Amino acid sequence: MNRHRLGFLIVTLALSINAPAFAHDMAEMEEMDGHDMAPNAMGGQMGMGTHMMMTSSRPQTPNDIERAHDVIDTLRRTLVKYHDSRVALSEGYRIFLPTVAQEVYHFTDYGAASREYSGHFDLAHPGSILYVKNSSGDYVLVGAMYSAPADYTPDQLDALIPLSVAHWHAHTNICLPNGITLDDLLRGDIGATHPDMPGTMPMGSPSSAPAINRRLGFLADGRFGFTGKIADAAECEAAGGRFLKQAFGWMVHVYPFNGDDLKVAFGTSVPKPPAN
Repeated sequence: MNRHRLGFLIVTLALSINAPAFAHDMAEMEEMDGHDMAPNAMGGQMGMGTHMMMTSSRPQTPNDIERAHDVIDTLRRTLVKYHDSRVALSEGYRIFLPTVAQEVYHFTDYGAASREYSGHFDLAHPGSILYVKNSSGDYVLVGAMYSAPADYTPDQLDALIPLSVAHWHAHTNICLPNGITLDDLLRGDIGATHPDMPGTMPMGSPSSAPAINRRLGFLADGRFGFTGKIADAAECEAAGGRFLKQAFGWMVHVYPFNGDDLKVAFGTSVPKPPAN
């Protein structure tokens, strides 16, 4: 299996850090001098930018609307059993970076992911199931993510889910610190055990450094990663990193549980969990 074809796990890397969860860690980080530390995350409100490429909208047709509602109806039927996240885990889904606070958590089926990145699309079996956490820390099902090969054309993506209702996205201009590969990220290795790696907190910093490194690794450094400050190959190399013009293939989120409004179901905002 080509592990790079499972790359969509990151998505949407899934490293969307929830600021309140990091309040204590960030307070201690700010005590440091000369180290540019900040939560490195993918925002819940996706949009075009240095690190994000999205497909252009197309004129909507009645057939597009019918196909989009078919996606929503299919997901409502097939995901219903996964309202209990333990069912997903019992069936072999794996949580990407479960100890890192995120806005949306990806539970991924590696087999389905591999098939998607090989060009085999199964509407009833998305590669990832998406959850958010409520105030009690419980996982709340919000949707699913489909993926497609990086070399797919807009016409090929449109054939899967219409570009008139959805925006497929890809992650671009990514700088990862030397010593971290995409394969490492898929395994959950963010350099937590390597305090000398660019982006991790030096051991001479506050006493909480080992704990923060275990939790965040290089993600605590605002220079690196999927929304990092670095978006240039030369700057990445100078910072001790490796530059990726595009990381992984195409991805699209679908949120089928908040009514029939296609703008919501195929929107770029992660639904908020219900109040307890």
